Amino acid sequence: MSDLFWLSDAQMARLEPYFPKSHGKPRVDDRRVLSGIIFINRNGLRWRDAPKEYGPHKTLYNRWKRWSDKGIFAQMLAGLAAGHGEKTTVMIPSRDIT
Repeated sequence: MSDLFWLSDAQMARLEPYFPKSHGKPRVDDRRVLSGIIFINRNGLRWRDAPKEYGPHKTLYNRWKRWSDKGIFAQMLAGLAAGHGEKTTVMIPSRDIT
């Protein structure tokens, strides 16, 4: 697949403050794994269909599961959203309300 997604240096720098501390053995490459998780979710793929460039699908799933259970991804999204001006909730109706 030539349309792989990779987080940029700037994107990684914004996400790093939310990474949990590594205990014991070091984690595998965060950029590779997070880029793979985003790719899988964005394209609606099964974990086992992850392109080999992102590493073993089990590694992607394990990181996603572990960090999801700990609320890491929710903290990332809340932190990134807090830095962008919108102070009100914007809602778009799903059907025409007349």
